Amino acid sequence: MSAATVSWNGQAGRWAPWMGWVLTAAGIYNLLWGAVVVLFPLSLFKVLGVPEANWPNPTGVAIWQCVGMIVGVYGVGYLAAALNPLRHWPIVLVGLLGKLFGPIGFVDAALIKGTFPVQFGWTIITNDLIWWIPFALILLAAWRAGEMGRRP
Repeated sequence: MSAATVSWNGQAGRWAPWMGWVLTAAGIYNLLWGAVVVLFPLSLFKVLGVPEANWPNPTGVAIWQCVGMIVGVYGVGYLAAALNPLRHWPIVLVGLLGKLFGPIGFVDAALIKGTFPVQFGWTIITNDLIWWIPFALILLAAWRAGEMGRRP
């Protein structure tokens, strides 16, 4: 089997069902997380036990709601990519990059500069870390299937 043709379930270029399930789960998760942040922006601060003195001011709340909107938009992208994970690999790549850079930004803001509540580190697990391996495997499968070299 050459690098350009990978076989999933006996058909070249087909993806494994788990890829669609993972992207669907990521899409639903992101839509829900984003909606909570947009509609109830201080709820995560409360749940995580962040002292009220460290809650954002009204401008910070608006920026935090924008973060929730962006996360929700990623959810729409993941749901679209779930229909054909190999073909829609750029969406998965952008998602993986966000899931890599997000924790880096968190470490910088919370642990190095001390400008972000360290309690938010718990959200890194479900927002980022659990998706690294499946997203990377989807990208590897797209590369092996030759999808990354094709133009849409």
